[in-house]
Amino acid sequence: MSNFRTIDRETGYLLPPSVDEWLPERHLARFVVEVIDGLDLSAMSNSYRGAGSASYHPTLLLGLLVYGYATGVFSSRKLERATYDSVAFRFIAANDHPDHDTIATFRRRFLKEIEGLFVRLLELAREMGMLKIGTVALDGTKIHANASRHSALSYEHAGKIEAQLKAEVADLLARAEAADKADVPDGMSIPEELARREKRLAKLAEARAKIEARAKERYEREKAEHEAKLAARAAKAKATGKKSGGKPPQPPTEGALPTDQINLTDEESRIMPVAGGGFEQCYNAQAVVAANSLLVIAAQVVQAPNDKQQIEPLLKRIEPCRRSWESRPLCWRTPATSVKPTSCCARRRRSTR
Repeated sequence: MSNFRTIDRETGYLLPPSVDEWLPERHLARFVVEVIDGLDLSAMSNSYRGAGSASYHPTLLLGLLVYGYATGVFSSRKLERATYDSVAFRFIAANDHPDHDTIATFRRRFLKEIEGLFVRLLELAREMGMLKIGTVALDGTKIHANASRHSALSYEHAGKIEAQLKAEVADLLARAEAADKADVPDGMSIPEELARREKRLAKLAEARAKIEARAKERYEREKAEHEAKLAARAAKAKATGKKSGGKPPQPPTEGALPTDQINLTDEESRIMPVAGGGFEQCYNAQAVVAANSLLVIAAQVVQAPNDKQQIEPLLKRIEPCRRSWESRPLCWRTPATSVKPTSCCARRRRSTR
């Protein structure tokens, strides 16, 4: 006869359950709660009026954001849902369930304060041994800009529209000149039409000027790179006494290209390829995560679509943190190239085997 454990989902608890018993002792959620409880959040808590219904304490909401971002949960709606579905989020929220509007409003309201607290949390994580600069993971993701790619305008197309508008303005001025001799179409106001086209011309001229400024910056950068390559070829030829093989690097093209674009809604964003195919108006967000703790130790948002070009800049950003960590006693850290312990404690353990 089979012997199974009883499945009982109906019997209630004799005493209220303790959320403190839900997670292992060294769980990341516990660390987040302990560190945030030790931070000075008086600037946040004192900004609440105290009237109306009771508010969620900033330590609870900040804990949800920090743990959510550390584990890849960024959406306020997903954070709300996680307070029901995830034991770790239930622990941080003390078995309460702030709705997504409350979480999003808190983030927007205290965005500057949260940025500083995130840095402070990483510093404490390093001091307490939670953050170990060992194996790190780098990745990027495209974040959609608050603009449509259909709002993008190429330098060539802007020139065509500008020429068309100038022709229309000339036609309207001619109609105004002959208004007393010819009929003006019903419902048409020549001054209003002129003003509308002049406004569009000014916006197009501004867009073309920005594209040209970008092209100038690109040319200066590519010119410096080109000169560096030529100098390297010349130095190699001088050192070897042989003429460099292959074609010399092509000089950059000066001026704006016909395909150079700008988005009239969000000029800082760029058209980028996205997962699943196609192109969208995006930014490229990059992050470096410590493999052991899942804590983000460096992040940036760039306009380049290629992730490979971001590896070196991100590694340079974590270099000061790595040097600071390596300056600590050996038994407090792991080497930057491996997660295997090489501390004095580990050497003692090996010597006793």
